[in-house]
Amino acid sequence: MVFGPCGGVRSGGRCELAERPCPFVDAPLVRWDGPEPGAVGPDGLLGLMAERPVVVTDLRVRPLDPTSVTEVASVLGRASDAVLIGDHQSRHDLPPLLLARMAADAGARPWVTLSCRDRNGVVLASELEGLALVGAAGVHCVTGDGRGPGARTNATQVFDLDSLRLVALARSVGLVPSVAATPAAPPLALRPARVVEKQRAGAALCFVNHAGGPAAVARFVAAAREAGATMPFVPCVPVFTDEGSAAVLAAFPGVSVDGRLVDRVLQASDPVEAGVAAAVEQALAMAAIDGVAGVDLSGAATSGPEHESATIMAEVGRRLLDHWDASR
Repeated sequence: MVFGPCGGVRSGGRCELAERPCPFVDAPLVRWDGPEPGAVGPDGLLGLMAERPVVVTDLRVRPLDPTSVTEVASVLGRASDAVLIGDHQSRHDLPPLLLARMAADAGARPWVTLSCRDRNGVVLASELEGLALVGAAGVHCVTGDGRGPGARTNATQVFDLDSLRLVALARSVGLVPSVAATPAAPPLALRPARVVEKQRAGAALCFVNHAGGPAAVARFVAAAREAGATMPFVPCVPVFTDEGSAAVLAAFPGVSVDGRLVDRVLQASDPVEAGVAAAVEQALAMAAIDGVAGVDLSGAATSGPEHESATIMAEVGRRLLDHWDASR
């Protein structure tokens, strides 16, 4: 990694991969020194943001199961503006290019995560060219979580590139790149300025990881805009309806979810309805923040099967879209 720190820095400034300090935490901000990016067209998701807030939904599917991809994408495609196709450090997935094509065929607009963990620079360039050819809505450029102990120990972790250099590569082939910001991960004071460096590398959109609620998101977005960020922000909204799905969110490094919100949902007489209503409430509050142009419905939604998760996510998305359409 050249342009650190990543979003996985743990409390006290520890690296997420080992019991050692992150070398970027106490160092000056690393400035982007690459080429200036070209212009990005106002069509697609960015164009829609000019009309109303957008709804992006995490795509949760069974591993290596084309039927699951089609089922889930068809449900989410009717209740969201894009699906965010993830990258997982602990399991095998179908190739990003194939997932994008399948999601699009099922009626969803794919926004594809590419990480630098398992792909060298040549493979990443090839994936980006392919995503541009199939018309992916955009590509989410991340350095990538390191694998946990015991996860796929027969394969090396590559990290030829990091998120900023991947952003520049994506922009050079005509894709719309997004990046992640993790306000709750150390070093907190450096995070807003790091968003600006990602923008200078070519990022056109910033997904804000779970920061603890709308107030924390508002503080972070304001700080990033004061530092010079002008691209739109899309904060993650936690969607959970049981203990298992709440625990999934809490397990990610650098993520903060409001414990009072968790208690409110899990202690409700109808946790599913409470979880949907809480997600809608959080999303509306975040979308009202200056600089925010949409929300990402994020999480497992339920510890049940993937089609149940999609149904819950779609209900949140429908309520949001109905609200914003009625307000226009």
